[in-house]
Amino acid sequence: MRGASKRVWFFDLDNTLHNASAHVFGALNVAMTDYIQTHVGVPRDEASRLRALYWHRYGATLLGLVRHHGVQPAHFLHHTHRLEGVEPLLHGHAHDLAALQRLPGRKFLLTNAPLAYAQRVLAVLGIAHCFEAVIAFEQMRMFGQLRPKPDMRMFRHLLVGLKLRPSDCVLVEDTLVHQKAAKRVGMRTVWMQRWLRRSQSNPHGPEAHVGLRRRPVYVDRRINRLLDLLPA
Repeated sequence: MRGASKRVWFFDLDNTLHNASAHVFGALNVAMTDYIQTHVGVPRDEASRLRALYWHRYGATLLGLVRHHGVQPAHFLHHTHRLEGVEPLLHGHAHDLAALQRLPGRKFLLTNAPLAYAQRVLAVLGIAHCFEAVIAFEQMRMFGQLRPKPDMRMFRHLLVGLKLRPSDCVLVEDTLVHQKAAKRVGMRTVWMQRWLRRSQSNPHGPEAHVGLRRRPVYVDRRINRLLDLLPA
């Protein structure tokens, strides 16, 4: 990409900077289903159904729980993302993480995960210092309402707040529906596929149904390693 030093990069976390499919996504699904079963008071099969339904309908399971069941966001995020003992199971690719540190331009982490979890993962990966700021689920709020990815209003609000032009910004992540929204507001998009090849059954997105060799029109580039983002 031309003008790399002037680029502003927004990186997703799970399955973009580390292999979340290996352990984290499965553990999160269990934790969220446990939470719904306990705090919403439904049988486990229904809890699992609601978890998936709300993700597909609202872009985040939590939004459906807030809207339909009065769940408190902080309570949900705390209990579902504790993931005790997960640190030894977190891993990225050493060359990718080294490339991230050499990548010119400003860099932000933009994740639908809660802040405490994001900070834990970055600390394990040793790349917290690469990012100017972490923009986590709790920070994606407008007019008192949570607006996580893929909400286009959130993208616009974020760019205005940071005084950035959409054309200078690049979203790098694994989830296509988020890239589609970013493209609509004028950002460039990069589809990270390294970890999707390891597990195409990502429960947090429709990528397995798109086909990893296809490039949707709203995706500017497909990559399998962050090294490919470095200027030639």
